[in-house]
Amino acid sequence: MHPEVTVSIETALNDAAISVNRKLNELIKPVDGAEARVIEAMRYATMVGGKRIRPYLLMNSAAIFDVHFDYALRAAAAIEMLHCYSLVHDDLPAMDNSDLRRGKPTCHKQFDEATAILAGDGLLTMAFEVLSHPDTHPDGDVRAQLCHALAVSGGANGMVGGQMIDLWAENQELDIGAITRLQRMKTGDIIAFSCEAGAILGHASKEQRHALVGYAHDLGLAFQIVDDLLDAEGDAAQTGKPTGADAAAGKATFVSILGLERARQQARLLGDQANAHLDGFGRKADPLRWMTDFVINRKS
Repeated sequence: MHPEVTVSIETALNDAAISVNRKLNELIKPVDGAEARVIEAMRYATMVGGKRIRPYLLMNSAAIFDVHFDYALRAAAAIEMLHCYSLVHDDLPAMDNSDLRRGKPTCHKQFDEATAILAGDGLLTMAFEVLSHPDTHPDGDVRAQLCHALAVSGGANGMVGGQMIDLWAENQELDIGAITRLQRMKTGDIIAFSCEAGAILGHASKEQRHALVGYAHDLGLAFQIVDDLLDAEGDAAQTGKPTGADAAAGKATFVSILGLERARQQARLLGDQANAHLDGFGRKADPLRWMTDFVINRKS
């Protein structure tokens, strides 16, 4: 990793996080009344930290096509809402039963299980409220495409389906093809949406959309392999969440199938493949290339 890339990606990630945090704070407004608790939980779930990788990908994919910053920022806030909903539900006792997320108590620990479920529901539905609003883009067809793409990526044929397979797969013998499909659905499809959304906002060609989706799918698999490596080798103080959970649950992972060194090699190969998809975009895609480097080398 080159030193200038480290500075660039950390600065760019921080700038994107500041912008999306401000927008999330604006969109998820505190209220008075009996419903205030669920809004407070929604704000807690979205504002307790996180690298904001998906918003970063969306905003920088949109920048390739010179999309208005405010349009990209609203869409970036929407994808973070959906991502945070998935984390809230994933952490529940019926799912991964996790007490720690981003170094802080998970939503159901900070509040209670019922409130956490409702907070997740609220974030999921608000994501579509934001995407469908005219402030996100003046073209209704663009807004409809965004909503449809996110519904497909986040639903039973995408993230939710991947989560179901993940639960079913505990103590199952999965081969590399099955684990790749599982992680493409569970993690990769939302990352792919984040990149494709920038192209949708920018009225990009079908070929350009395909290139960004190809980049995202390779990046998403690399991200998951590194996640598995961190779970196997990482320190909870550094990762901000419990480690060793996959092995304890008997889950098949890229590390359990490939071993540590082959998994590292595969992550690096996928990073190279991801960047190859960006060749047609020139220097405008550099922030996405920085993200590839960041994902391969991250420690948390």
